[in-house]
Amino acid sequence: MAVYIGRIGSPFAVSLVLAVFFFGQMVFAPVWGAIADVTGRRRGVLVASSTLATLSILPLAVVDGIVAPLAFRTLFAIFVAGFLPVMFTIMNEHGGATDRGAAVGLFGSAAAAGSVFGRGASGPMIDWLTPSSVYLFLAGLGGLVAILCLFIADPTPTPDADGPAFGDRLRQRLLPGVGEGTAHLRVNGLHWLYVASFLRNATVIGIASLLPVYFVSELGLAAVTMGVILGINPATQVIGMYSFGKLSDGTGRKGLITGGLAGSGLSALVVAGASIFPALRVRAVVASLGMIVLGLAFSGLQTGSVTFIGDVAPTDRESELIGLRSTARGLGGVVGPPLLGVGATVIGYEATFVAASLLAFAAAALVVRNLVESHGPSAPAASGD
Repeated sequence: MAVYIGRIGSPFAVSLVLAVFFFGQMVFAPVWGAIADVTGRRRGVLVASSTLATLSILPLAVVDGIVAPLAFRTLFAIFVAGFLPVMFTIMNEHGGATDRGAAVGLFGSAAAAGSVFGRGASGPMIDWLTPSSVYLFLAGLGGLVAILCLFIADPTPTPDADGPAFGDRLRQRLLPGVGEGTAHLRVNGLHWLYVASFLRNATVIGIASLLPVYFVSELGLAAVTMGVILGINPATQVIGMYSFGKLSDGTGRKGLITGGLAGSGLSALVVAGASIFPALRVRAVVASLGMIVLGLAFSGLQTGSVTFIGDVAPTDRESELIGLRSTARGLGGVVGPPLLGVGATVIGYEATFVAASLLAFAAAALVVRNLVESHGPSAPAASGD
């Protein structure tokens, strides 16, 4: 969509393609999570989320301009926001206390492989197919996802049918009174993980929004080379997600979370340092190294964070709390791109990347100081499971 809107619209209009997606994640991920937890029908929520997201793609095959595509993109973001929090919860439950990291990591690796395929196929599809054909193809994939979700085994326990009405329970989850109902956010320092997720995403998404221009205009790399380098990040995750997931089951979650946050800052420094070298080939190698560091960092951070939440969350609030992580990440995705865009305009790309890395390093410091290990040899005797 960014390419299609870029052909007829301003750079600001292009930036809205990413902004509205993160808006949907930020606002609606915990809503979907709470619905799944309150009803106890997580598989049903997966099917509903996937189906509604698919239906929101179909109108894109017939509308044109800028406003209408962005409106349906917003609808898509609202509906698809329910998929990851609920799927991660199901994987957490399937893995249990001993194999939670392996289960989450396996799903993360599969998702990363899909990202590699999608990025690789997007260019040829845009070149060879009409926009309508592309959107219809994507809608077909979305429909297939909805069908496959029907066959997922859902280990969610049946909720208590004698409690308050559905609407009342949902309001209690999403709109807790001041000073009430927030204890679950503070178990093992969970709320600091949300703060760290915001800071990290402001760094990474802000930098990611500038990388295509930085690689081509500042480093002088060819567009094809840029595409290959950007694809290294998800390709690294294919291996990293499962590997770090298994590692988290043996050593714990906090170290992976800390390393993932610090690694995100390090990747920003590596990418900024690519401009030091005069040779284009060396610049490409250094930039590629930065993407490898980022892929490994995200692999450790995601598996560590999701399994940490699975460790400490009450069973009937797990999807909601994973959804709140999406809210924190979405807020960072909304704030980061414009903030770093202004920085790049005023002080340049390299200085902006270095300054942004400080946010990720600050996030790592917050986790080191405030997060309490939830699993493994260094975890306290009491656990959230």
